[in-house]
Amino acid sequence: MKKLHLFILKSYLGPLAMTFFISLFILVMQFLWRYVDDLVGKGLDFFTLAELMFYASVQVIPMALPLAILLASLMTFGSLGENYELTAIKASGVSLLRTMKSLIYVTIIISVLAFGFSNNVLPWANLKLYTLLWSVKQKKPELEIKEQIFYDGIEDFRIKISSKDPETGLMQDVMIYDHRDSRNPNSNVTLADSGKLQVSEDNGYMKLTLMDGIRFEENVQSQRKRLDDREKQRFRQDKFKKQIALFEMEGHNLERSDEKLFSSNDRMKNLTQLKSGIDTLNMEKNTLLGEVSKQTENFFFQQRRYYQRRNKEAPQLALDSVKSLDYDSLLLAMNDHQKLIAIEGAKRQAQDNRSQLEGKLSRYKNYRQKITRHYMEVHRKFTLSFACFIFFFIGAPLGAIIRKGGLGMPVVISVLFFIFYYIIDTLGAKFANEGAWKVYQGMWLSSAILFPLGVFLTYKSATDSTLLNADAYRIFFQKLFKREKFDLQNRLDREKEDETKSKT
Repeated sequence: MKKLHLFILKSYLGPLAMTFFISLFILVMQFLWRYVDDLVGKGLDFFTLAELMFYASVQVIPMALPLAILLASLMTFGSLGENYELTAIKASGVSLLRTMKSLIYVTIIISVLAFGFSNNVLPWANLKLYTLLWSVKQKKPELEIKEQIFYDGIEDFRIKISSKDPETGLMQDVMIYDHRDSRNPNSNVTLADSGKLQVSEDNGYMKLTLMDGIRFEENVQSQRKRLDDREKQRFRQDKFKKQIALFEMEGHNLERSDEKLFSSNDRMKNLTQLKSGIDTLNMEKNTLLGEVSKQTENFFFQQRRYYQRRNKEAPQLALDSVKSLDYDSLLLAMNDHQKLIAIEGAKRQAQDNRSQLEGKLSRYKNYRQKITRHYMEVHRKFTLSFACFIFFFIGAPLGAIIRKGGLGMPVVISVLFFIFYYIIDTLGAKFANEGAWKVYQGMWLSSAILFPLGVFLTYKSATDSTLLNADAYRIFFQKLFKREKFDLQNRLDREKEDETKSKT
């Protein structure tokens, strides 16, 4: 038995590692495709990109690991069945579950490690990844002036060149528009035969050296002077042999954002932090409800309390008269101007109260949404471990049933199952997030559907069912068609005999 378990382990661990890294690579490429617009043209160095890819790889492990387990178990037992090794094992009296015993232990270990990963490593990776992504998004595009295209990467300036030497970096026919005067943005233009761009060592400034040029400036203030002096002073031009312009490159460097900006997000917390966050949010929500209750009570009963405070030492008869006061008679006793003032005042108070209540209602919904997401994240840390366990009990018996190894049929079946799982999991999370379902119902929907399927496939495989055996279906249809062909031939023969008898 030890040799059998070692043989099964060797057959399983190799495909598991291979499929895990293949899945990881595909998911990282999908991540890059999603954020390619935020990364291209930012001039990121190799180490920043490598850091980003590392955090992205850690983040997609919860999706890559279940897929790898499903594919590896399906490939392993499919290959054993295809090479009749599984048949020989069963013929020696070893059941399928005993054959899977060593891999079940491995899957349990992987599931426990997956929970530890989700609780400790994944929040850290999410915090690092999204902080770095935010920093990259805030970074301005790399300074690159293209030919015959106005470059607007420098604030308040537009630069255009006709050609550029890729080796020396010398630019020809440089045109610079100065838009710092917002009232007349095209009043300052500089033309130069050539120019060269250099960046300071600290990347804080850009030095543009212009050669043999002229600067045109329109003096808008001169239009207020006398007509005879206006034409002389309105336009100004300065010729130069060499001119150096310095531009501040604010935002072109990658500035790391503070991680505290994202640390309150539910995806950046472990179980302890999530529970603490839920308690804090519930306390803040209850405090808000108390404020709403107090505000509503003050709005509707403040007049009665005012009269009670004012007449607290008056006879009880006076208090009873205030309580039984007919407000309609007071309104009828007013003239039109007084009525208008009273109605406008009441309307203004109602609108103010409504505006305050709407703001607090929005805050209340925000608290509920945050609490829901915290609970979703708590359940998600357990669903990953359970998904690894379920996918093993789907892949292993399914491979034993279909008896196909390699990367052909197992890949197709694994991808279909994983897509089905991903769609169900996404829908469940969506319903839970929107409040249509309870959190545990939405987060465990995929597991509740796939777990019975795993039990069913394990039972069918243990009983040598031909449920998904392609050869069995092929033989069945061959027999069916042969039988139909035989019945058709008999019917034709009978019809021929009847026709012969009728002629005689």
